[in-house]
Amino acid sequence: MSRVSSIRSAAQATFSAPRQIPIRWRLAGGSALLTLVILCGFAGAVGGLTSQRLHDDFAREVRAEADLAQARLKYQAVVPIGINDYAIDGLTPAMSNWDDGVNVVRIVLGNGLQLDGTTHTKDFGPPKASGGKHGGALVKSFKQDGYLVETREIPHDEQAVAFTPVYVQYARPLASVDATVGSLRLFLFIGVLSGAGLALLAGVMVARRAMAPIASLTATARKIERTRDPAEKIPTVEADDEVAELARTLDGMLHALDASRGETEDALRRQREFVADASHELRTPLTSVLANFELLAESLDGEQQEAAHSALRSSRRMRRLVADLLLLARHDAARQAPHTATDLGQVLVEAAGELGVIADGHELSIDASRAFVDGARDELHRLTLNLVENAIRHTPPGTHVRASVERVDGQVRLTVEDDGPGIPPDLKDRVFERFVRGVGDRGGSSGLGLSIVQAVAQSHGGTVTIESPAMNGASRPHGTRFEVLLPASRSPQHADVPATAGSA
Repeated sequence: MSRVSSIRSAAQATFSAPRQIPIRWRLAGGSALLTLVILCGFAGAVGGLTSQRLHDDFAREVRAEADLAQARLKYQAVVPIGINDYAIDGLTPAMSNWDDGVNVVRIVLGNGLQLDGTTHTKDFGPPKASGGKHGGALVKSFKQDGYLVETREIPHDEQAVAFTPVYVQYARPLASVDATVGSLRLFLFIGVLSGAGLALLAGVMVARRAMAPIASLTATARKIERTRDPAEKIPTVEADDEVAELARTLDGMLHALDASRGETEDALRRQREFVADASHELRTPLTSVLANFELLAESLDGEQQEAAHSALRSSRRMRRLVADLLLLARHDAARQAPHTATDLGQVLVEAAGELGVIADGHELSIDASRAFVDGARDELHRLTLNLVENAIRHTPPGTHVRASVERVDGQVRLTVEDDGPGIPPDLKDRVFERFVRGVGDRGGSSGLGLSIVQAVAQSHGGTVTIESPAMNGASRPHGTRFEVLLPASRSPQHADVPATAGSA
């Protein structure tokens, strides 16, 4: 299976490789390849025809020279001069007329014995017959040892004494015509490569020019992606073609998206303002309702008093929920409360003092140094209160909860950690979402606590991070740690000295 998978992966990589090449190179490469195929076909046809024509002309010249030698040569007699040795008598003209150091002319008998010849000579054997050893017609033309050999029978004088036919073999080397054909093929090869290269270069230039409007559209699209501003104008394409139509379509789409975004942002802004205003307006009647319930609870007895206390608890919870919604709505609407230099260590001590009565058997340790930040005191109080309360609500009795404030490298760090069971893995990516409650929520919270922590930290230019082994699937999860980093106050009069440390 692994080998099949490897083959499949290799095949997929092979087929997907051309898709990774820029389109201008693919266009230019396709044009150059088509040109190469056309030029190869043309060069093959021209080279074949020209080579055949050169060989035919060469063979025709050799035949003409052989015929001329046959017509000019005459002899009077072939005389024996020894055993199996003969000489030709009265041969005209002399062989010196053909002795140019290149061509070969031989006067031979039927058995191949050379009677005369040029100084530069080769042995081509006896004249060949079409029937081989059994005789037949004379083979006038054949190739041997790099030569084209033409054989002709020499006519003799009428008074000549000739007891055997005499032949002339005229041979010319094939190297000259082969060199010409080789030069022709090299020229065609260079021409084909040059033509394909020029076609590739021209294709790249044409493709780059044709792709320039698309490159401009791409650059504009990247700018819009980077700035997230659909109001950016698409560059106008001069030509009235498909690219221009694409540019107009994209421009229309961006205008529609810009209008839609404006409408959406306007609707969201009105919604945030409505929630903020409504939450603010609800605080006054809720305060009045709480005061009336408190008076009513003091004046009633028995079950009616218990009912009044129940309604009072629900009203207090509603007031806190309205306060949470108001804080989040102000954050969404980018409404920022006035910021002043605030001692975050003192804020932590005050928040821990409020929660001491509901610690419910938890061991609460506070280590707070004086560390000033520029912020809204009420919002910072809510941030610290929510973090410590979250640790108490979601851990069993007996859990140790530690909270500290310190200044580190120009920043103020607030840390709240516990040694409880940790945050479940299913809440790993949702802990800061609104109205998210854990399974172990024993206090019936609204699920807005950590959302408020994150909103307050961001509105003060800070960050909040969380660490819990349980979120990463550890076999033995232990504890949770929240860390808030806020910019320290720039006021020089705020010294960082220890404030208060204690436990509950």
